[in-house]
This record gives sequence, structure tokens and C-alpha cells, in this order.
Amino acid sequence: MNKVIIFSAPSGSGKTTLVKYALEQFPQLAFSISCTTRLPRGTEENGVDYYFISPVDFRDRIAKDAFVEYEEVYADKYYGTLKSEVERIWNEGKAVIFDVDVKGGISLKNYFKDQALSIFVMPPSVEELERRLVFRATDDAATIKTRIEKAEEEMSFQKEFDKTVVNSDLEQAKKDVKTLIENFLQH
Repeated sequence: MNKVIIFSAPSGSGKTTLVKYALEQFPQLAFSISCTTRLPRGTEENGVDYYFISPVDFRDRIAKDAFVEYEEVYADKYYGTLKSEVERIWNEGKAVIFDVDVKGGISLKNYFKDQALSIFVMPPSVEELERRLVFRATDDAATIKTRIEKAEEEMSFQKEFDKTVVNSDLEQAKKDVKTLIENFLQH
């Protein structure tokens, strides 16, 4: 059976760190590269971190039913998962791992149902989340404020996921993730 593993969390929860760890631990997983209309941050590369496309191109692909899921997070800031990306990974004989926002994670779980393990990465607190976002230094103060407000809303959707990993201690979170994935891939 073709399987998918979905990681979702508020921005700054450590989700991407845990996804990278899972990819190191499980060679049978492959990362699903999301599509977005936002500009690259830091050292992000097209076709590696995201497929960076224009809002016009994104809307054209929506019209062609090219996405498993997509969302307009902010005005003209789209994120989505291309059907072709999932098929590419399954054709390699691997399970797909997703790093998506909370709404995307819920949409993916609804789409893939029992083929999916959905994991919600929970920050220890909103205060710690804000500290991490400030420390990350990729966003201005207004963007961080918006992300914190969104995080508070997103944390209310935790129950929609199969499992929750609280990332207060990274090494423990890594162990929890490894156990969850091992159990899912074996069944």
C-alpha cells in the first residue's frame, strides 16, 4: 500500500527539524516538495525546498485539478501539494513525507485516510514559540505577530491529527517521531 506521513504544526514548532530527522532515519521515505507562491527565504531553492511559482500559474493548476490539496494562506500566498509529486515518490517505491501547515495536514489526512499517519507537532507554549520565531530571524516583527496569532488558532486543531508530539525537548521528540513512523510503516 502506498503510504504518506503528514507533519503539521504552527510555524516555529520544530516541524521541519523533525521531518529532516525522519528522512535521515528512514531511507524508505521521500520528501514531498510543496508548491508555493511566496518568495524563497534564506537559502531555500526551487525544486528542493519548494516549487516557487507565480499566483497566476498556481491558479491555473487549481483549474486543472493538479493538486491533492491547496490553500490560500494570505492574499495571493498559496501553498499546495501537486498530485504529480506524490505519484513521483510512490513510483520510486517510497512513502511520502509531508511538511505542511495545519489546514493542509487536515486536508491531506482527509484525502489519504488510512494510507496516512498525521502527526501534529506541538510547541511547549505560545511564549516559547514566539521566542523561537524571533531567534530564527527570518521574519519581521509584524510577520511574527501574525504567525503567533495563527499558531494559537492552529493549536486548536490538534485533535484532528492521529498523533501529537510535544516538542519541548528535541531529543525526546525525535524518539517519539521515530517510534510513530516505525509502527506505521510496519503495518
